[in-house]
Amino acid sequence: MRPEDLTRLFVERSNAGDAAGVAALYEEDAVMAYPPGQLTVGRAAIQALWERVLAHRPQFTPEPPLPTLAADGIALTATPPKDGAGARAQVVRRQPDGSWLRLLDQPEFQRPDGEGEG
Repeated sequence: MRPEDLTRLFVERSNAGDAAGVAALYEEDAVMAYPPGQLTVGRAAIQALWERVLAHRPQFTPEPPLPTLAADGIALTATPPKDGAGARAQVVRRQPDGSWLRLLDQPEFQRPDGEGEG
């Protein structure tokens, strides 16, 4: 698996309503900056959050990844969102089995001046 694969897997699992599968993409102590203005800390809390979100059956559209920056088993991944969220970025870490998991997830960035909002 490549770091960029996590975004595709996130979309596939979310669209399938699989909150446990989404949470499995995160390290045990991962931090997600979501909902906006809040932090969700830990895989269990991330799963609980996605159980609530996915109960509404949202559909996510795949977004092409921007170039990945990687060094020493850590990578920065990002996508330009189609929903006007500004940007999405994740820090991922290679696991002992060679797979990658999210450590930090910032699914929305907005410019402080509000420019570029859809």
